[in-house]
Amino acid sequence: MKDVVLFAFNGEMMCFVHVLLNALDMKQTGMNPRIIFEGASTKLAPELMKQENPFNHLYLKARETGLIEGVCKACSAKMGVLAAVQEEGLPLLDDMAGHPSVGAYLQRGFEVITF
Repeated sequence: MKDVVLFAFNGEMMCFVHVLLNALDMKQTGMNPRIIFEGASTKLAPELMKQENPFNHLYLKARETGLIEGVCKACSAKMGVLAAVQEEGLPLLDDMAGHPSVGAYLQRGFEVITF
């Protein structure tokens, strides 16, 4: 099984929708994808949690299937969404000076894709 981690830095909703779509597709084809909200994309987490968001169903499907690895702690604090992320119960990632470490995923054998 191929391990892939998708680091989403871009804060544009349509870009992040493609992160969700690709991760869900990878899962269906037998891969082991993981999604990380990083940088400006952290501000999208609370938006995707809203039931009225047209992409909420994709977020929920990714969450229910265990594809959401977590959210950058430092960036979610900087973007003002830390409390919302904590309320949702998403893991906060901070192993590299408050941010998730790309190197740690590479060392664990993950292929890293950035958006």
